[in-house]
Amino acid sequence: MQPLERRDFEEASGPVPIGVPPERPSWLRRLGLLLFVVLSFEVGLFLIVFPWLESWDQNRIASMAPWLRGVWDTGYFRGALTGLGAVNVYVALSEIARFRRTMAANRAAKMKASFL
Repeated sequence: MQPLERRDFEEASGPVPIGVPPERPSWLRRLGLLLFVVLSFEVGLFLIVFPWLESWDQNRIASMAPWLRGVWDTGYFRGALTGLGAVNVYVALSEIARFRRTMAANRAAKMKASFL
C-alpha cells in the first residue's frame, strides 16, 4: 500500500477557497439578524434610561467598588453610558435599514430576471 500524497486529496475534492465561509441558509441569517437587532436595541434602551433612574444609586455594581462611587455618580459618566446606548440603538436601526435595502435589491433582481 502506497502512502497518500497531498495531490491525491486535491484532485479528488478540488481546490478549496481559503477564507470563504460556507453559505448559511437565509432563514438562519434572518434569525441571527433579528436576534442581533433585538439585543442591540434592548441594551441601547437600557443604557439610555437606567443611568437616570433613582435605582441607579442603589445597584450592586456601585456597592462592589466604593472607590468608584465618585465617578459612578457624576453626570459625565451617566451621559457617556447614555451615548453608548444611543450608539446601540443606532446600530440596531441601521441593521434594519440595511436588511430592507438588501431585500429590495434581491426583489428587484428577481423581477428583472423573470422578465428576461
